[in-house]
Amino acid sequence: MPGTAYFIAAALIEYFFGMAPALAVMTVGLVIADFLFVPPYQQIGVLDQSDVALIVSLPLLSMLVICLIERLRRSEFRAELIALVAQSRYEMLLRADNERAITSRAVDETHRLIRNLPGCHDDIISIQALVHQAARCHGESVPASAAKKKPAATAPGMPYEHVHSNDISRLSSTLEPGRSHRTDIDVGVGEYDLMDCAVKRF
Repeated sequence: MPGTAYFIAAALIEYFFGMAPALAVMTVGLVIADFLFVPPYQQIGVLDQSDVALIVSLPLLSMLVICLIERLRRSEFRAELIALVAQSRYEMLLRADNERAITSRAVDETHRLIRNLPGCHDDIISIQALVHQAARCHGESVPASAAKKKPAATAPGMPYEHVHSNDISRLSSTLEPGRSHRTDIDVGVGEYDLMDCAVKRF
């Protein structure tokens, strides 16, 4: 069996380096085995039964083993790639779950604060003036066309004591969340301006 060593060498080369180097080793091994280890030695011109057996058996077995190893290696590479993709998706899911947990914790803290506020204060009322433009705060009229084109902006909330005392008395029994009221708001130095106010109650 002069081609056994070259057959094993081709199989090992296929496993570690791929198909092309393995085929090259098989071809070189076939020539060397036939030239050195098959009688008549060191002669290639004469073909006998031993030469034919070597030329048929060595390439056939080598190709069979090389193809099987190549198929197994490709399956292994494919499995490793799938494992890497699965690991990457798992890490993405973990990050998304962590972000969801952080967001949920922040929402829980906000809800806890909102539930705590009525326990510490009998009544918390926020009154905000709805204005279309800065000129509205100074009592200037706003054209209807401009008011339709530009959406209403919410001005910074004013303290409860900035509402005129008469309006406080009038609205004490009618304050409801979501309702708007026209009230006199102190805009500075004792001057009051009639504004549309939205009431929020917590």
